[in-house]
Amino acid sequence: MTQTDRIIERYGAKKEALVQILLDIQKELRWLPKPVLKRTAERLGVTLTQIYNVVTFYKHFSLVPQGRHQMSVCLGTACHVRGANQLLDRVTKTLRVAPGETTDDEKFSLHTVNCVGCCALGPVMVVDGEYISNPNTQELEKLAEQCE
Repeated sequence: MTQTDRIIERYGAKKEALVQILLDIQKELRWLPKPVLKRTAERLGVTLTQIYNVVTFYKHFSLVPQGRHQMSVCLGTACHVRGANQLLDRVTKTLRVAPGETTDDEKFSLHTVNCVGCCALGPVMVVDGEYISNPNTQELEKLAEQCE
């Protein structure tokens, strides 16, 4: 039994659990490869098109490999006026990756978001769920080294 099959079985192979199944699969694999989506469609008795409709509707899902560590830079209004573009520049130079991309070693994926809800800390970034207020280049380098 594959990892995908075990996840599907947790939910009784019910198509009503499709979103949660996809979330669990992505949590394990860091993305949703086509063969896995095909197997999921077969097991749940839905079409691959139905699965792609769900996967492309929700921004959280990824059809390309994601890094082991997720980094998001807030570009909301409060962060923007406090220097979010400069923070984004520092992050892209430090990690050598553009927003929406993943490093070649699949260590980091970088994203931009409209707001993370902590405007007083702006400009802010979120690394694996941890909020970091306006790190300088040295702090970013240290952070990158600390991440496996």
